[in-house]
Amino acid sequence: MASSERTVVWFRRDLRIDDNPALAAAARDGAVLPVFIWCPADEGQFYPGRCSRWWLKQSLPHLSQSLESLGCPLVLIRAESTLEALLRCIDSVGATRLVYNHLYDPVSLVRDDKIKKELSALGISIQSFNGDLLYEPWEIYDDSGLAFTTFNMYWEKCMELPIDVSPSLAPWKLVPVPGLESVRSCSVDDLGLESSKDEESSNALLRRAWSPGWRNAEKMLEEFVSHGLLEYSKHGMKVEGATTSLLSPYIHFGEVSVRKVYQLVRMQQIKWENEGTSEAEESIHFFMRSIGLREYSRYLCFNFPFTHEKSLLGNLKHYPWKVDEERFKSWRQGMTGYPLVDAGMRELWATGWTHNRIRVIISSFAVKFLLIPWTWGMKYFWDVLLDADLESDILGWQYISGSLPDGHELSRLDNPEVQGQKYDPDGVYVRTWIPELARMPTEWIHHPWDAPSCILEVAGVELGFNYPKPIVDLHIARECLDDAISTMWQLDTAEKLAELDGEVVEDNLSNIKTFDIPKVVLRETSPYALPIDQRVPHASSKDHNLKSKVLKASNRSSICVDMIRSSKMEATSSVANSPVSRKRSFCETAFHVPSYSSSAEVHSHIQDHGGSLVGPSRYLLQEAGRNCVDEVEDSSTADSGSSISRQRKAA
Repeated sequence: MASSERTVVWFRRDLRIDDNPALAAAARDGAVLPVFIWCPADEGQFYPGRCSRWWLKQSLPHLSQSLESLGCPLVLIRAESTLEALLRCIDSVGATRLVYNHLYDPVSLVRDDKIKKELSALGISIQSFNGDLLYEPWEIYDDSGLAFTTFNMYWEKCMELPIDVSPSLAPWKLVPVPGLESVRSCSVDDLGLESSKDEESSNALLRRAWSPGWRNAEKMLEEFVSHGLLEYSKHGMKVEGATTSLLSPYIHFGEVSVRKVYQLVRMQQIKWENEGTSEAEESIHFFMRSIGLREYSRYLCFNFPFTHEKSLLGNLKHYPWKVDEERFKSWRQGMTGYPLVDAGMRELWATGWTHNRIRVIISSFAVKFLLIPWTWGMKYFWDVLLDADLESDILGWQYISGSLPDGHELSRLDNPEVQGQKYDPDGVYVRTWIPELARMPTEWIHHPWDAPSCILEVAGVELGFNYPKPIVDLHIARECLDDAISTMWQLDTAEKLAELDGEVVEDNLSNIKTFDIPKVVLRETSPYALPIDQRVPHASSKDHNLKSKVLKASNRSSICVDMIRSSKMEATSSVANSPVSRKRSFCETAFHVPSYSSSAEVHSHIQDHGGSLVGPSRYLLQEAGRNCVDEVEDSSTADSGSSISRQRKAA
């Protein structure tokens, strides 16, 4: 390609100089115009949350300084349309090519396809690169040419293939395009990433714990590989303290590439093998598995692009989710009455961060104890997490809700009390985030409702006043979950009967609309309670109502089907005054996923139009897969007392 090529480099979630294939290609072939475009309208319902936008605001100046030192400053643009902004940049400097690195979330896939078609039609050359993954999603399929639907089989296939881990070298110099001064660039403040003084005040906590920027990302990676990786597997059981890699936000924003992470970890592995350090093997395995889960999250989104709003397994479209805004608010505020869950939710709001183990526990509680739609929880995580990653959130919430072939069993109900004793045995984590329970003895810290009144009095705890009673009893939650599953199968049967009469039954989730963009509001907090909240979404303008339909089929009994309709949801917001006590890790954003049987078996049950498994066959397939499950911590039910059960009701 001629050296006179003028190329626009479109930065998105690849905010780095080193190992940036798009930037390297543009620098190699001529003059460049580096551009970052902030377009809230394009983000739609997945507009980044407060913490995520704070990180972006800190990272962009870091990248701009690095580019300027190479000879070409970063152009920042706030636009109503990304396509129009790119066209203005191209016209202003007479560029003939646009380059960028791939993204795989549903919003980006649609936008990128549209931009590629529009610019190609105008004669602009478009080139895109893999700057985010070890394997592109379209490179990994089973022997039948079908996409994998279980993680273990996907990752085993990946490990059979070669990996190009040679990072693209950082350019030592950039040539700015002629006419650069004609492109209007705004300041990072003008992008409006912090929309109010209240947000700036809340974000002050984040500055104490995190240092965004690609050079800081490389330092964090080197420090982890040198000092944290060896005991990575041991720290997986601890939810307090800095026990993980701390890389997740850096990788999400592309400040360090997965290729570089993989390369350094493999080099360290070879070094330990030569030194005979056998104890490192387990830690390497778990960390590489975490990288694999991130890869798998992109793989699912690319091959099943509906998974951000619909379950992969079709039978869950009949699941009777509870559209209960009060319970949802209590969960978000960390006021459920279960200390480990509440501590996790309060840490999440105050810091934008929680350990992956806590993410599993709090999301499972929302879906299994409160029967809150998993799409609500996923969107809330997106709004508040510092390392909010849509693909990983989709994988995690579908896994927890039993929406994946190798996910948690839908009937599994873990006891938060037992989980607290296992992962926070001394109560340090709970006391850190729930000051109301700071004086509770360790014996009672995870189940204060069982403590004698004299113990509660000495600890200064008055249940129902300065700390809530449990929002739902364990055994009642077990019964409600069993009833919900029973109702789901009845509705599944009813749909099959209705199909004989040509009727169509909607997905329950389709009636639960997406959220409005949450706003952050500061307000005074009670000296006893610790309300941690964010504005809840509106589901729909219609009032919540139950509507019954009778589905009939010839020579069969009538079946009454309760259809849950959507509700309008509103709430106020507040910010906790809790300090940021620590940071945690990267790849744990994805949830551990156990193994399963062949993908061909799963695909034979997937509908062409929705890509979903239906009926009791989902559970038969799942049980078949359990026979080949690896012993993975998150999916194991071997913990004594951790799973709540009751005698099965008579039919």
